[in-house]
Amino acid sequence: MMRAESSEVLGSFDSLVERHYQPLFRFAVSLCGAPETAMDLTQQTFYVALRRQGQLREPSKFKSWLFSILFREFLQRRRHLKRFHHHSLEDCERELPNVAPDDVNRLDASAVREALQSLDEPFRAPLELFYVHDLSYKEIAARLGVPVGTVMSRLSRAKRMLRERLETNLRPKPKP
Repeated sequence: MMRAESSEVLGSFDSLVERHYQPLFRFAVSLCGAPETAMDLTQQTFYVALRRQGQLREPSKFKSWLFSILFREFLQRRRHLKRFHHHSLEDCERELPNVAPDDVNRLDASAVREALQSLDEPFRAPLELFYVHDLSYKEIAARLGVPVGTVMSRLSRAKRMLRERLETNLRPKPKP
């Protein structure tokens, strides 16, 4: 009996997808400009709609509900991309440190932890809040009671100091 009910829901959902896919896709293209991204957004929209179909109170508003989901997904992706910029490896290859395989073997979590703990609190706290606790600059500023610009400055300096300390630890030790 359960199987018949779920196939009924999926059957009707399939027809809803057929009916609404093209308008949603066109809307997604108009938002993001890239057909590949628009396809992903449209598929994500239907995935979210299927997962949350019990939350739809008025079935007559299904189409506008789908458009709302798509728009929210678009905004969420845009916020994510603003925070975590995507760069191709080729574009930023010259900025990457030159790390030999032996260096990787010597660098472990305890070395990173030790280098992080060696930073003064004003630099360690924003670094941990940003990378470990995934807080935004504004959230860090509020938690530490400092301006956003100070958070950005401290993060920049903390990353540089951490990098320098890790590089110092990676340098080959002179043989006695």
